[in-house]
Amino acid sequence: MPSNDVRTLLHTAVPTVAAGLVAIAVATGVAGGKGALGAVVGTLVVILFMGVGLVVLQRVAKAYPHLFQGMGLLLYTTQLLLLFVFMATFKDTTLFDSKVFALTLLATTIVWVAAQARAYMKAKILYVDPEAAKSDKPEKTGSST
Repeated sequence: MPSNDVRTLLHTAVPTVAAGLVAIAVATGVAGGKGALGAVVGTLVVILFMGVGLVVLQRVAKAYPHLFQGMGLLLYTTQLLLLFVFMATFKDTTLFDSKVFALTLLATTIVWVAAQARAYMKAKILYVDPEAAKSDKPEKTGSST
């Protein structure tokens, strides 16, 4: 992964982990061990889904820059639908507190998206490749009149 991609991943994952740790602490105090487990699972699901999505989006952007915007929209829509499916699947579980799980999914998803938007706004990404611009210049031939 190029350094910009790793930097973006770190700038989005670290605040999400911090929000997850806060959710785990609050859930432990409010709902006990099952609440803490729900918060842990919710945080891990968001980091996994969103992290994989970010990596896929960066690879598509490098290979097919003309598909970036459409792919981003499709990817985020798919991620949110998968998160809703995950919430619906585990709404009646007794393994962990499903309300804490759902609230943690929501909170950490919002933190991830906000941190990703901030990371992209702060990134200094060239929109013109200087190396390609140098090599694409036609050489002067003939006389100018």
